[in-house]
Amino acid sequence: MEESLDDGPVRAGRKANPIRRCLATGERKPQSEMIRFVVGPDNQVVPDLKAVLPGRGMWLSATAECIKTACKRSLFAKAARARVVAPDDLAQRIEALLVQRCLNWLAQANRAGEAVAGFEKVRSALKAARAGVVLAASDGAADGRQKIRALAGELLVVDLLTAEELGGVFGRDHRVHVLITPGGLADGFASDAARLKGFRHTAPSEE
Repeated sequence: MEESLDDGPVRAGRKANPIRRCLATGERKPQSEMIRFVVGPDNQVVPDLKAVLPGRGMWLSATAECIKTACKRSLFAKAARARVVAPDDLAQRIEALLVQRCLNWLAQANRAGEAVAGFEKVRSALKAARAGVVLAASDGAADGRQKIRALAGELLVVDLLTAEELGGVFGRDHRVHVLITPGGLADGFASDAARLKGFRHTAPSEE
């Protein structure tokens, strides 16, 4: 039976996305929807976003609420059966790490020529069916997000990053509309963005 603890990172030849149990809720989910933690040599809780660090791992659903619950109820220490220190701002730290991972995927896509920015370029790529993930700045105008969502149709639209964060990848003060073409970089971005959604929420678009 899959539990909240593992015996180490998944090795080659083993199931790539096993089901894990959340320490905070008891809910079972695919590993890709969760965050792994290990205890460092200084007894500090260490988030292992890539799930590659050695040692027995502890799993939590990728939401700020679950992280805060685990810290408040000392669930890491209970699971490890040892004295474990979890910083009060652990949820904020994980959010920052996930934001950076998303921006790193986007930067790689930009360098590889697999990303475009600007409303017209995004619209052209969508019309040519060359889209894997569409990004709309979280602080962009609501009507702009609605237009992009209408053009994107069934494609994934991520509106979790600010215009300033998106702009930094392209060497600009801000970018509101971005698109990543299909491929491994788009898939990597989408995977981390799905986890970031549990930490960073946007205001609903106006109808």
